[in-house]
Amino acid sequence: MMNQLHGGSSPKPVILVLDDDSAVRESLKFTLGIEGFDTRAYSSPTDLLNEDYLAAACGLVVDYHMPAMNGLEVVARLRERHITIPAILVTSHPNENIRARAAAAGVPIVEKPFVGSRLLDAVRTAFGGFPTRSSS
Repeated sequence: MMNQLHGGSSPKPVILVLDDDSAVRESLKFTLGIEGFDTRAYSSPTDLLNEDYLAAACGLVVDYHMPAMNGLEVVARLRERHITIPAILVTSHPNENIRARAAAAGVPIVEKPFVGSRLLDAVRTAFGGFPTRSSS
């Protein structure tokens, strides 16, 4: 079955980005776009969770620290709805509790600030190894 978010004449894998910090959100969207991903960016968990096409995305990059609900709670809500897209948690200085909860949920952590290609390497590993810049 073709992913509905891959429609159109030049299908690109869609990554959902959830971060309440507009600078980080726009930076993630820009970086992933350069690498050939289509992104849908959200500033609040509520906005993301109200979308009806979530299961069609290839993955989620989600910040841990947000008002109302943290990133692992967002992943848990998605899974309660049987939306099992892979997720990557981004955060600064994760403590052992966050690390343990992320590991138990099968969610890798990429620490901020993003250094080198760590984020893109994690995205390719978690979301299937595609695309490359030449694919756009």
